[in-house]
Amino acid sequence: MNQGHTEAEPESSEPLRYLSKVEAAAIETELLKDYRFGQQQLIEIWGHACAIGIAKAFPLRSLGKRQPTVLVVCGPDQNGCIGLVCARHLRMFEYEPTIFYPKRSPHTVHQDFTVQCEKMDIPFLSYLPTEVQLINDAYNLVVDAILGPETDPADMREPYAGILLTLKQVKIPIASLDMPSGWHVEGNNTEGINPDVLISLMAPKKCAASFPGKHFLAGRFLPFDLQRKYELNLPEYSGTDCLVEL
Repeated sequence: MNQGHTEAEPESSEPLRYLSKVEAAAIETELLKDYRFGQQQLIEIWGHACAIGIAKAFPLRSLGKRQPTVLVVCGPDQNGCIGLVCARHLRMFEYEPTIFYPKRSPHTVHQDFTVQCEKMDIPFLSYLPTEVQLINDAYNLVVDAILGPETDPADMREPYAGILLTLKQVKIPIASLDMPSGWHVEGNNTEGINPDVLISLMAPKKCAASFPGKHFLAGRFLPFDLQRKYELNLPEYSGTDCLVEL
């Protein structure tokens, strides 16, 4: 029995693999087409794992007597949708999220997750204060769910360029989902924000190879055959944990 289980898991003696933009997209495509994961299913898995990572990095007890307020900033694409799910789970974990979602996607899946947040009485901001001190005073931390690997920073337009400029000046901690907004998937950070926490999804992206902050990985759900095919060499997860600190 144990021998069979060992053979089913991928080898982990080699270094953890950091993905290019093409590789990350290819793995996601295989999950959707070959393994029959649904897009909504993947986003739910990722958003839930991100909420757990944030709760581990910023536990309620560490906030002392302050209200556990979290500003979740969501972009127009999949990363923003993951942020919506993350906010909903943070609410279930007894945090107090507020969402800023300036350009809501017309896609049904995104609309469904938006309604779920609204039904949880999570407030949505109509605008992001440009006076940074207002953000520092109102929230304990920011969740960056603005731009994911699918978005080229060179193509970034307003309002997101202005949003990043504001977030780069805040003094409260920032947690980025999958990769920091404004970074190039395979390059260095030139115009992006500098988060304190990064929660990589599936496998870390190449830009995170020298990330200096607290770094979590949520990739345990990946089928073993897919892990072997792309030689991901994922780390060992403890117990039933869905993410691991790198």
